[in-house]
Amino acid sequence: MKKLNNILGLFIALVFFTSCEEKDYELGDIIAPSNLMISAELIGQDLNDPELMYGDGSGKVKFTVSADNAITYQIYFGDGKNDLAPVGEYIKQYTDQGVNTYIATVNAIGTGGVSSTTSMEVEVYSAFSDVETENILSGANVGDSKKWYWAADLPLHVGMGTAFDDYGGGEFAFESWWSGIGAWDEEKACMYNNEFVFTRTDEGLTFEQTQGPAFIPGTYAGYIGVDGDVCHDETVATTMFGVKTLAFMPSTSKAALEGTYNDEPYTGTSFEISDGGFMGWYAGSSTYDIISIDENYMRVRVIENTATGSGAAWYQLFTSTKPVEATQTLVWSDEFDTAGAPDTANWTYDLGAGGWGNGEAQTYTNNAENVIVEDGVLKITAKADGSGGYTSTRLKSQGLQSFKYGRIDVKAKLPASQGTWPAIWMLGDSFSTVGWPKCGEIDIMEQKGQDKATSLGTLHWWDDASSSNASYGTTTSVENASTEFHVYSLDWDETSLKIYVDDVEFFSMNNSGDLPFNDNFFVILNIAMGGTLGGTIDPAFTEDTMEIDYIRVYQ
Repeated sequence: MKKLNNILGLFIALVFFTSCEEKDYELGDIIAPSNLMISAELIGQDLNDPELMYGDGSGKVKFTVSADNAITYQIYFGDGKNDLAPVGEYIKQYTDQGVNTYIATVNAIGTGGVSSTTSMEVEVYSAFSDVETENILSGANVGDSKKWYWAADLPLHVGMGTAFDDYGGGEFAFESWWSGIGAWDEEKACMYNNEFVFTRTDEGLTFEQTQGPAFIPGTYAGYIGVDGDVCHDETVATTMFGVKTLAFMPSTSKAALEGTYNDEPYTGTSFEISDGGFMGWYAGSSTYDIISIDENYMRVRVIENTATGSGAAWYQLFTSTKPVEATQTLVWSDEFDTAGAPDTANWTYDLGAGGWGNGEAQTYTNNAENVIVEDGVLKITAKADGSGGYTSTRLKSQGLQSFKYGRIDVKAKLPASQGTWPAIWMLGDSFSTVGWPKCGEIDIMEQKGQDKATSLGTLHWWDDASSSNASYGTTTSVENASTEFHVYSLDWDETSLKIYVDDVEFFSMNNSGDLPFNDNFFVILNIAMGGTLGGTIDPAFTEDTMEIDYIRVYQ
């Protein structure tokens, strides 16, 4: 066998030698680039004006490089980032605030991969900041951290438009190519567990994707040679995990500067995630234009990055409250999208002083200063009236909307002031005939006036055996209930009632035929002042608000 192998090896060598005799292949000369030069122009620099000595504050520097026998250039900018400059020109935007010095290094790459290197020092001024956006993303204080998620429960949480600027009608600024995605899209379901954590540090903001995987659209998947429109793990999306830094800068795209989204201009701010980071959608880009942002939602635009120039711009919607996919059908909701008084088809009022015998200090009104829909949320505000009393609102769906069984989700941010007693609760429709507690009471969320880090879930009913009010309740910790929105939920059927915060169950009680929780119930939203749960009111109290982003009922 060894002899046969030697003969085969000699035969193959002869064939290869003969082939080389027949055709003359030349690799060409391997030549290192020479005469390598780099220059930098600070955009807006005026050496005669002290305020423009280091540029106009945009942080932009135009690099120009040249060399003999160079095929392409790669520039390392000195801030941890680098990029190719095939034609020898590149406009770089530095984002560290103030006047900073960077060492820019350029590699001129010649035939056979040989290269020449040179460096220069650049001193440039960046004045851009967007503190409000930073605070929304992470929180205002060092150590604050905030999670963001795909807004999977809303339609159009992903869309695609053109990245080309020459499309008419403003099509370069919205999902002009594809806007057909609905809530909880089956194809995208693999990415809905993504979590994106923004944290404020002494040095600025960091970003970390803590839950994978990464969704790779077909337009980009073909470019990197993997299956498209599916999720991949970190063996494919190698830059998915790890703590990365965040740089903020003014937007430069035509979409952000000249376009509109839903007739509103972009914010003008963009951010870049270091080290190839991205928000769940792997398309080769780490720079995001912020279209709009508030405490609840952030919509961004990111341009797919391929050498082939697919021309795709992706539009993505994120939320700061993790959505919960209902297994039932939405039968009623109020999204509070219409500014003004609450919808009279859904809501009416309890009016007057004193609550219902709980020693409360407020008078309930339907005045706009106590209840209004604005900025996409319902706001119920308790106020000091200037004469030692307080006003507030108790809103109810009695006689308008009531439900037997199902899941009720209420997304809310609660008041922080001592003495406020916010509640999201329900009473049986029979209240008007049999009274309380025989009608039954379901407290999805109550909060004591002295403890703003705890949510209570409680049921009340009439106990025939003791001829008295019976109740059962438990609590859960919600540390940031007054600064962030949370979803307070009831899951209710003929066998049990369960109460959740952000889809985490903390209360459960069996239901049975002898309890009142097998009839229709209506919804109540209010802030009481003082009383049995409100306790002592802060003497310096002026006003505080409970905000409701939505209420949804599934059956």
